[in-house]
Amino acid sequence: MSHARNSRVVEELRERIAHLEGCASRKAVVLPFGVPEVDERLPGGGLAYGALHEVAGGGSGTVDGAAAALFTAGIAARSKGKVLWCLTRPDLFAPALSQAGLHPDRVIFCESDKEEDVLASMEEGLAFGGLAAVVGELVRLPMTASRRLQLAAEKTGTMGLVVRRWRRQTEAADFGNPTASTTRWRVSVLPSEPLPTAGVGRARWLAELMRVKAGECAEFELGACDAKGRLSLLPVSRDRSDTSSWQGSRAS
Repeated sequence: MSHARNSRVVEELRERIAHLEGCASRKAVVLPFGVPEVDERLPGGGLAYGALHEVAGGGSGTVDGAAAALFTAGIAARSKGKVLWCLTRPDLFAPALSQAGLHPDRVIFCESDKEEDVLASMEEGLAFGGLAAVVGELVRLPMTASRRLQLAAEKTGTMGLVVRRWRRQTEAADFGNPTASTTRWRVSVLPSEPLPTAGVGRARWLAELMRVKAGECAEFELGACDAKGRLSLLPVSRDRSDTSSWQGSRAS
């Protein structure tokens, strides 16, 4: 009996170790941007699966807000599988998501009346474990809610993406409050790249990595997502003084 009991204890310990090792391996899996200068700033060389990430526009306007949504769509596009997108405002433009590489056939849209319902839907989606990514559009992200989302993501290895959207400038101040997110990004629109002939060139973004666990902050001038969700690093603007002053008028 003693031998059988010992064997059972050893087996339970092995199962617990295997479970812990499995969690660790999930945490180690990342989704690279494919831009070495960006990936080298992120632990593991990319955005971690099994974690929560925040993206916001550089200001309260719809243009920067749209850039933040497309930046997020590009991340989701590079993952594999279905994507759950939770929102309260039915203003998401599916063709724009498709241009950023996220085809509508891959997206499950979940529209709610309240942000509390968006948080609940996100948590359920992350806990389900069968999705490539779960996206939620939120004005506010309280610390307690962010911890719940982070824990749900850790358990299944699903990536959580929160797009912070502001209806007015005063709401942007909430982005400065601490959350449990692994990374925090701010995306602003820059003048499009010049063309040799009259026309509109590829959109350009200033992507600021404002927070990253076990890493350092950075900023990048990027070419917007292409039809496969890929970004490209652009040469830094020659006159950064204009960019800096323009950017400084945005929410901090």
